[in-house]
Amino acid sequence: MGQPESRDEEPVLPPGQRLQRGWPVTHYGPVPKFRPERWEFRVFGATADGAKHCWTHEEFTALPYTTVVADMHCVTKFSMLGAEWGGVLTRTILELAPPAPEATHVMVWAEYGFSSNLRLTDFGAQDCLFATHRSGELLTAEHGFPVRLIVPHLYAWKGPKWVRGIEYMTADRRGFWEERGYHNLGDPWREQRYSYQEEPGEGPEL
Repeated sequence: MGQPESRDEEPVLPPGQRLQRGWPVTHYGPVPKFRPERWEFRVFGATADGAKHCWTHEEFTALPYTTVVADMHCVTKFSMLGAEWGGVLTRTILELAPPAPEATHVMVWAEYGFSSNLRLTDFGAQDCLFATHRSGELLTAEHGFPVRLIVPHLYAWKGPKWVRGIEYMTADRRGFWEERGYHNLGDPWREQRYSYQEEPGEGPEL
């Protein structure tokens, strides 16, 4: 995926990125109001059993909790290194509600219709998780509470805030920001920022 296998003592940043000490708030539109009695996490689309799978907020927070230490690279050119994230691994969801054999991609759906498309292999990376905590504390609403997706090896827009579910897909299609000019894959080590940089095979077939 382009990321160096190891790091020396000096921080290693993707090209064009700068080290960020704090955690800026960046999002488009208002912060949604969390209503736990109405909240559910859904898995639908090309599931292995053809059914939709749902968890209430109470059920979702009862799923196995894992912490990972991983970086965050924002397309606005800041990078946070070595942050501790806590939540539910995407692999846990893949095990509990597996995709059909023909599924190749995932659309991650969030509040207000925000979405992000990912290859199934990217979604199932070992350090990819639905984060509920950072540094042992619950996420704030501005940073995505109750759930945001963390995909450390891709730009941060690939991990939406306020996630409500995932759709398994048998073909790729662009998500919210990808439809608005962002790169379909979003690898920061290859500086895949914008759609005009896409090479053949990196975007959905027309």
